[in-house]
Amino acid sequence: MDGVRARLLFEGPQRAVAASDAAALALFAVIGALSHDHGLSFLRLLGDIGPIGGGWFVAAALFGAYRRPGWRTLLPTWLAGVTGGVLVRAGILGRALDGKQAAFLVTTLIITLLLVLGLRLVRWLAASRLATSRVPGGQPR
Repeated sequence: MDGVRARLLFEGPQRAVAASDAAALALFAVIGALSHDHGLSFLRLLGDIGPIGGGWFVAAALFGAYRRPGWRTLLPTWLAGVTGGVLVRAGILGRALDGKQAAFLVTTLIITLLLVLGLRLVRWLAASRLATSRVPGGQPR
């Protein structure tokens, strides 16, 4: 992805970008629950979304991911936030930090990054389409 197209992932109101990121993390939890036949109970999803989403948004605040959007803040937010969230989740669930947790961490890192970037792109495309469907004065074409 060239520089111009890559910057599109960071454009727009940062609340909308943060909401997109939250939706990506929630989608990760839903996909995980369904792929492991855990069902979609609120508490089950909260057990995954809480630590990983919490880690993400704490890291985002520390690295300034929404104040200074770009790769230099997104990547550390992703790496530290997701890793921290997975460690907290393992502690809550009483899981040993073994090979299974390492595999879960790697899977979580890969899937969350793809979902975050994918939903940011979808959000930008939807906003762009909406903006181009209006003429000056805010009236639909």
